[in-house]
Amino acid sequence: MAQVVHNSRAGHRAFAGAGVLSSYVRTAVLMSALIALLAIGGRAVGGVQGMLAFGAIGVGLNFVMYWFSDRVALLAHRAQEVSRAEAPTLFAIVERLTRRAGMPMPRIYLIPSASPNAFATGRNPNHAAVAVTDGILQILSERELEGVLAHELSHVRNRDVLIATIAAGVAGLISTLGHVLQWGLMFGGGSRTDDERGSGLAALAWIIVAPIIALLIQLAISRSRELGADSAGAALSGDPDALADALVTLEQSKTVRPYEFAGPATSHLFIVNPLRGGAASALMGLFSTHPPTVERVRRLRAMSRGQLRG
Repeated sequence: MAQVVHNSRAGHRAFAGAGVLSSYVRTAVLMSALIALLAIGGRAVGGVQGMLAFGAIGVGLNFVMYWFSDRVALLAHRAQEVSRAEAPTLFAIVERLTRRAGMPMPRIYLIPSASPNAFATGRNPNHAAVAVTDGILQILSERELEGVLAHELSHVRNRDVLIATIAAGVAGLISTLGHVLQWGLMFGGGSRTDDERGSGLAALAWIIVAPIIALLIQLAISRSRELGADSAGAALSGDPDALADALVTLEQSKTVRPYEFAGPATSHLFIVNPLRGGAASALMGLFSTHPPTVERVRRLRAMSRGQLRG
């Protein structure tokens, strides 16, 4: 029996590899697009020196956000650290998964909310925290909870917090550049040559379009990392169907038990978006931090059957 379980997990890891690799390729392409937008805006503001200056500001902001993001997120959601005696089942599952993944044990937090959800944060595996709501402990079976926690630990192991922080920082910097260019056009003054007017029109187009593109890319990176954590988490637990079942339950439950601490700044951290969703459409999907749950479940079911194609 043990050999059967081992072979099953090995097979899931093999099929997960294609999904994780595909997710990282998408992330790398999207991050490159963000950096290209930033470089174009920096040159428009002040040539190469302007590009370098804004790049330096972006690095500084990213460092601060990255270093303190875990504390801010935990405080924002009223999360309280719990001991092994207070949450023995939770600790047992996380310990089992971290041993399997070769990771340090993260801090465990409980969020006082009946809405079932969970998130992980922390700048690296040595400074990580996993937070779950009261509601998720009540509504999921131990098997489903293990699938959720494997997903969250995969975010930590894959440094997804760092990736999300950099993406948000670069996108925010692009938006700031847009404001700088806007004021420059407003108070540039004086008569202009045809070339200068052409440059002004190009800058105006960048001001309008670039922040929107940056936001869309940032959200696409978030969706890509969720798919990567689904694949890696399912491989870690060895049970893709458990995570799929949990996602179905969590998606259905969030409308019945809305999350009272939800906010757009941290919604991307959670395993399912805690914000109330609107009408499903391809356009709305572009502005979502998470892939459609139906698509996530489909991929996990395919992974369970050994049919994942990335």
